[in-house]
Amino acid sequence: MTHGWTEDELIERLRKGQEEAYRVLVREYHSRLYSLACGITLDREESQDILQEVFLKVCSNIKGFRGKSSLFTWLRRITVNESLNWRRRAKRRFRWKHQPLEAGEIEGGLDLESEDAGPEVMYQKKELEKSLNNGLNSLPEEARTIFILRELEGLSYEEIAAQLNLRKGTVSSRLFYTRQRLKEFLERGQGRS
Repeated sequence: MTHGWTEDELIERLRKGQEEAYRVLVREYHSRLYSLACGITLDREESQDILQEVFLKVCSNIKGFRGKSSLFTWLRRITVNESLNWRRRAKRRFRWKHQPLEAGEIEGGLDLESEDAGPEVMYQKKELEKSLNNGLNSLPEEARTIFILRELEGLSYEEIAAQLNLRKGTVSSRLFYTRQRLKEFLERGQGRS
């Protein structure tokens, strides 16, 4: 941790209601959780709102945190659940729309920029990134969530199964389906503007 506290110290300070501990929590985990929320919702503004709710829930429920998993695992589970709940509510209220993600918005996965590339290569990479974002948007909610957890978060099949309350075989088959769908989507060029 950048503040010099161990995870256990941070948890203990959060349980005591220390304001500095809350700031450290947000500083340590905001970026990764934001990337995760954006990957599920494909909406930057809503992802910020979701994270505010996540951090409030963590502070409200920290006394009940048993430490069976790491703090980040618990935060990730809350973020996934809040993001999926937002998607379900949004579908009921209105036809789902989103703001397209900008280049590099999702950490660790779809940032295809390189400083060494020329203008034509940069353009092709931007177009590929648009196609990938459009392809992700075309996926069913559960398939996209599994893909994000595997490819951006690097979770194992077992961890994804536990996170989403699915069987490992279901995760494996949905991930295979998702990769095939994205490959076909890119081959057909449907993501091109």
